[in-house]
Amino acid sequence: MEAATEERLSSDPEPEPEPEPRLVTEHPDNPEEYDASVEQKVETREEHGTETDSEGDEYETLTTITRTLRKTTYRPKHSDAVWTEDMNANKKLYGKDLSEYENMDLDELLDQLTPEEVDILTRDVDPDDDLMPPSQRTSYRCEKDPTGPLNRKRLIEHIQQQALNEPDRPEMVPYQQGVVRGKKWIPPPPPLAEQRLEEEIALDLGDEYESALGEANENELVDLAAILGFHSMMNQDQYHASLLGKRIESDVGWAGITRATRPKPMAPEPPNMTDPEQSIERLRQDDPDLQMLNLNNIKNMSDEQIERLCDAAASNTRLENLYMSNTGLSDRHGEHLVTLIEKNNTIKEISIESNFISPAMIARLVKALLKNKTVEAFRAANQRSQVLGNKIEMEITKYVEDNPTILQMGLHFEFNDARARVSAQLQKNRDRLRVQRQADGMSCSFSIKLPASMALPGGGAAAAGAGESSDDDVAALPELPEMEEPEPEPVPEPVPGPAGDH
Repeated sequence: MEAATEERLSSDPEPEPEPEPRLVTEHPDNPEEYDASVEQKVETREEHGTETDSEGDEYETLTTITRTLRKTTYRPKHSDAVWTEDMNANKKLYGKDLSEYENMDLDELLDQLTPEEVDILTRDVDPDDDLMPPSQRTSYRCEKDPTGPLNRKRLIEHIQQQALNEPDRPEMVPYQQGVVRGKKWIPPPPPLAEQRLEEEIALDLGDEYESALGEANENELVDLAAILGFHSMMNQDQYHASLLGKRIESDVGWAGITRATRPKPMAPEPPNMTDPEQSIERLRQDDPDLQMLNLNNIKNMSDEQIERLCDAAASNTRLENLYMSNTGLSDRHGEHLVTLIEKNNTIKEISIESNFISPAMIARLVKALLKNKTVEAFRAANQRSQVLGNKIEMEITKYVEDNPTILQMGLHFEFNDARARVSAQLQKNRDRLRVQRQADGMSCSFSIKLPASMALPGGGAAAAGAGESSDDDVAALPELPEMEEPEPEPVPEPVPGPAGDH
């Protein structure tokens, strides 16, 4: 069938060139059968000359000549249909005009094909067509009957056994050691820019430096590279030794390989043995010895225990430091923390890091700090949501700028604007505290109680009442020398905290 198809294609005449639509260059006798298109063109020309008037004076003249050209083109109507009909009439396929195939029924043609021709037609498919299953994209058709269900293990064993039993194809050129068979690949030359980088640069360092570098061994050159900051030329051991100022005794050299060092055994951190129930009871009793409550890493506290703990701490007047990092806190516990912060006016430090509190709840906790303005350090970094978001960060920044007592804020800010504004406000609060502390130190007064029997230079009430003294008598002190103004204390640095402490 394929041979017959080739014969038919070879016997078909070559198609004639496509005819162009006929144009009329003269005015037609029947203009209604043509489409007229008018093109208009304006030409302008200037002419210079001289003229003489009646008095004999000459003067120049400028004449502008304008000419309008109109061109009308007549094109026959329905020329596209005539041209398409002529084109189709000149093309043939299998001895028939193309127009005969337009109204042909495909189902009728398929019914006339034999099963062998239908099979050949179905094999002509696109192998990259994703809409067809892989088994129908190939021309291979297995006509054998199935021997049973698929056993993948036996199939792989059969394929391996068949590969071992099948002899290798004989080589056209036998293998010989050291003999290149075929064309040897030669790498192309590197670009000119890389060749220039590989060229050695000659530097004149002077006789003194050249003699010193020429006699230096490899370890001394490594130390020199560390001093100059060429850390990319050293391995890890050499780099750390250069930072610590140590010298490596082993001859490692430039091509040295850093071996893995055995890490030092670190004792595991002891578990937190704080009893939550006992702590809740002590908070309720307002124990004066309970100023710091550390509940870090206690994950077995129930929601009811956390609620009772926050209620007890809200009414406590002794607690100053509360640490609840890595205790499994979430937004359902955040409401109790907000109540604790708003009601307790003695707490100074709160740490709730490494929990599951959302950014919106963190913003509410920071806002609650404005109620009593007693908390100086608040840490809530490393939550489930690592990114707070621009809106939350700007909201927290506004609350921090309204708080004159906060000194440390343990939060990670992604945007530079929020980070800079929070840092500036914290520094301003520290400066205000330092100035206040200096003012309190300058205005301090002294009063000493002495027995009346002790005589002071210059007499006084204590000397007059000798023998009848009591512990409540206050002796008058002489004038004290003027105190020197104390030097300003340095601004305290913030204690670094985990995950972006400001």
